[in-house]
Amino acid sequence: MSTTRCQMVGFLLSALGLAGCIVATEMDMWSTQDLYDNPVTAVFQYEGLWRSCVQQSSGFTECRPYLTILGLPAMLQAVRALMIVGIILSVIGLLVAIFALKCIRIGNMDDSAKAKMTLTSGIMFIIAGLCAIAGVSVFANMLVTNFWMSTASMYTSMGGMVQTVQTRYTFGAALFVGWVAGGLTLIGGVLMCIACRGLAPEETNYKAVSYHASGHNVAYRPGGFKASTGFESSTRNKKIYDGGARTEDEGQSHPSKYDYV
Repeated sequence: MSTTRCQMVGFLLSALGLAGCIVATEMDMWSTQDLYDNPVTAVFQYEGLWRSCVQQSSGFTECRPYLTILGLPAMLQAVRALMIVGIILSVIGLLVAIFALKCIRIGNMDDSAKAKMTLTSGIMFIIAGLCAIAGVSVFANMLVTNFWMSTASMYTSMGGMVQTVQTRYTFGAALFVGWVAGGLTLIGGVLMCIACRGLAPEETNYKAVSYHASGHNVAYRPGGFKASTGFESSTRNKKIYDGGARTEDEGQSHPSKYDYV
């Protein structure tokens, strides 16, 4: 899969997961009344994160919001917090991912900046998906615990007769929507992180070259440089640049035929 296609698929899956998380958080059917022992009932009850509803057989539905915060169970408040954090991170990651798309050019933004933004949005989507899955799983665990505790105390034997004393609740549709939405967000974040590797420019290795300022006390050689004293460098420079010519003293001690008398 190409980098652009991987990035687009991850972006679309994450956006779909964000929509699913919002829908699941707003739904009222997180827990529904178990109708296994009483399939025909005049009242059907279901509860969500924000309110509880009662549906009558006539079709009339009445919902009451939770008017308290401190009076709610701690697990319910934790689920609320996890879902809200997941939605906020998904929204921020979606905004970052829009500017990081390879098909969109904004100013002089290079590929390295887009790669970093893609990686950031991918990490946000992964954390958001984990928050959504954790929140739904915590609520499901709470339902399972309450279900079996209710089952243990629901039936009492009194002279061979079975008597129902309590209403049980089971999984609602919002739990399955939340699980699917969290999974889509998580997969989208992983694909965004994979696409980041294709957007990052390849590193080019250059051989290091050392440059040193020329000076009177530095003599250059093919194998490197070596510091020397002033007398030694002047003598060597004379030998190098004079090209074998005679020094001034030698010229005076051995006069040539061109000297004038």
